[in-house]
Amino acid sequence: MANFEPKTPQDVIALATEGAPEPPPNIKKELLTEALHWGVVVVFAVAFALAMNFLVIVNAHIPTGSMEGTIQVNDRVIAFRHSYRFNDPARYDIIIFRAPDDGIKNVKRIIGLPGERVAISNGRVYINGAYGIREDFIMPGPQGYLGPDFAETLIPEGHFFVLGDSRGNSRDSRNWTNPFVEEGRIMGKVIFRYFPGFRNLSES
Repeated sequence: MANFEPKTPQDVIALATEGAPEPPPNIKKELLTEALHWGVVVVFAVAFALAMNFLVIVNAHIPTGSMEGTIQVNDRVIAFRHSYRFNDPARYDIIIFRAPDDGIKNVKRIIGLPGERVAISNGRVYINGAYGIREDFIMPGPQGYLGPDFAETLIPEGHFFVLGDSRGNSRDSRNWTNPFVEEGRIMGKVIFRYFPGFRNLSES
């Protein structure tokens, strides 16, 4: 800068401040900028999580042993709300739904489909008079108890018969005053358990 010839006011300022110390940082301004940045991130994350929970997934904590053998007490599971947008609920699907009697959120397995006749005798489930559904997921209660019988009943259209996998320890379609779950009460199909540990439940 020794041979620098100033030609403009800016050149004069540059020459006058050559070698001058940098002005001290504005700590308060920097902290405010950083706080605003993280505030935006947090708000976006919360909004995204709420949108996912209300529009895409259903998050459920399992408080009882009615699904033991497949889902344990205090497990946490995720259901997909749009599983049945293009497909009908299927036998053996595990679903989250609002119970027909009290509207409480439940997790059970679909056993009977619309238009079928379902009955339970001595723990065996009969569909249209025949016995032969899968039972590899069933857990009996004490002394092999599999729960109460259920007189043969026609499942109305648009409704489903659901049972817990722990048959001797579940209140379900066998016990409710309104035994069948209307499709509109189904909140989603359970896809996986995420706590404790990951487990795929979509094909259990």
